[in-house]
Amino acid sequence: MPTTHDFSTPLLRVFVEVARLGSFTAAGASLGYTQSAISRQVSALEEEAGSVLFDRLPRGVQPTEAGRRLLVHASAVLERIATAQQELRQLRELDIGRLRVAAFATAEAALVPQTIAAFRRAHPGVSVTLEEGLTPALVGMLTDGSVDLAVLSTAFGEVPEGVELHKLADDFMLVALPAGHRLAGRRRLRLAELADEDWIAASTRPEETLISSCLRTGFQPRVGFVARDWMAKLGLVAAGLGITLVPTLAADAVRADVAVVPLDRRDLPVREVHAALARGLTPSPAAHAFLKLLKERSAALTAAAGPGGGHGG
Repeated sequence: MPTTHDFSTPLLRVFVEVARLGSFTAAGASLGYTQSAISRQVSALEEEAGSVLFDRLPRGVQPTEAGRRLLVHASAVLERIATAQQELRQLRELDIGRLRVAAFATAEAALVPQTIAAFRRAHPGVSVTLEEGLTPALVGMLTDGSVDLAVLSTAFGEVPEGVELHKLADDFMLVALPAGHRLAGRRRLRLAELADEDWIAASTRPEETLISSCLRTGFQPRVGFVARDWMAKLGLVAAGLGITLVPTLAADAVRADVAVVPLDRRDLPVREVHAALARGLTPSPAAHAFLKLLKERSAALTAAAGPGGGHGG
């Protein structure tokens, strides 16, 4: 079998520059080499090519037929390498790229949209997409490579397999009440005080809703209306048709004619909200930048909606 040779990039750069300038001396001055160093590198390339690439003339050099053929390909190779280097630099500097984000529904009420908006202002050249799902589905999206970063919730201390968690916040619950409700001015509420209220929930089965953890205390909410969408839930509350639970992360989306009061943490365990990355996979520069913004925005939302803060509290 004939011997094959690999053309090294540095030698190709020297070759193209010599061909462009028609002189070993001029190419050396352009590239920062001596004339003799250029001559050695051209000879090395000719050995790799198995052909004479330049005719050495009294005044400079000119490509042979083999040199002219190689010049077309060498120029194309160097152009592609330069393009690749430029794109890698643009990815590092977040001038181009993509970011695939997924989140659970509550995080999409305020935290994730506000973070995406801030990210787009800072990095308009990066394309951002968003998907929604429950935590088990989000973990699957991460581990199969469908998304780059997910915002998910877990019970205290729970760590799903295959992901790396970055805690954003403790997400405690607020009770959303009509603005004129008798309890709207309270600083904190116990479940026992809400026993006679009609609840608005995502299901008639309390164990499938945000209030499921309350069931361990024996509390049984009376579900009056079922609504899955946050706008619908809060619209029903504003109309005086019942009350509902609102996680801290969604408090910023509460309308002005609805009051929110923190629910006593003894009645409902705090859940943890995390940004998650796939374990063992290298996050993109865009994912790193988005994670930083998520942490900043989460801290701001939590501070605004904490005990004693937020709407009507």
